[in-house]
Amino acid sequence: MTITFTREHYQEAADLIGSRIQIRPQIALILGSGLGELADAVEDPAVIPYSEVPHWPRPTVVGHGGRLVIGQLEGKPVMVMQGRIHYYEGYSMAQVTFPIRVMQIMGIGSLIVTNAAGGLNPEFRAGDIMLITDQINLVGVGGANPLRGPNDDAFGPRFPEMTRAYDRELMGIARAVAADEGIELREGVYICLAGPTFETPAEVRMLRILGGDAVGMSTVPEVIVARHGGMRVLGFSGISNIAIDDPERQGRPTHEEVLEAGKVIVPKLTRLIKGVLRRWPDE
Repeated sequence: MTITFTREHYQEAADLIGSRIQIRPQIALILGSGLGELADAVEDPAVIPYSEVPHWPRPTVVGHGGRLVIGQLEGKPVMVMQGRIHYYEGYSMAQVTFPIRVMQIMGIGSLIVTNAAGGLNPEFRAGDIMLITDQINLVGVGGANPLRGPNDDAFGPRFPEMTRAYDRELMGIARAVAADEGIELREGVYICLAGPTFETPAEVRMLRILGGDAVGMSTVPEVIVARHGGMRVLGFSGISNIAIDDPERQGRPTHEEVLEAGKVIVPKLTRLIKGVLRRWPDE
């Protein structure tokens, strides 16, 4: 059975969140696998477990805390998702992107997405941070596009364009912060697969041919719905492992490896995101 939502469902969730907070968030952050510690930097936080928000799906994967942390970060009112929901968990695309619609109902205009990803680019190393410059929606190619079904014109057009899915001004700020902080910032294209299996060596070689620099199992559906609703988007991939393109090579990717890499990535990503927020352009 396909699960869908109406504007009333989104409003119920937004009303519950609104009743628990004293500020109006302007920027939302979604934290990927192993990156949840970034939420600890939020000042004067109001913490709301996903389980207490009507219709909000709950993550089932280790490394995804399952709570909203709302407060101030570098003087900006933010709503942080400490953990996300994935398509491979058995949720519908409507459920995966439910939080984005709630953000839009709440008037949040900007989104920073983060994820843990496998490095496809041979120059990348585990522990790198990649600025996402574009994306490839391989899950959507198979028909699982989050905008499939009736269109709500109040959110956005039937056929939204995705030429600049990631905001050019925000990307420029991220580059400047990385340079000032001495953080090596990789750049590239993020490819979304359905998961939950890691890629075969043959698939890794194919994804490189398609133009991918990093691969993961999230982010793209959220970005599509965010852009459909007019949100500005900035994205970062934490390169948690290097995708294996040779079956004879030693080693194999594991989720534990992803979580361990997060310990290296989080301090750099925290400095980077804090720096971006300090220079955030006036809306």
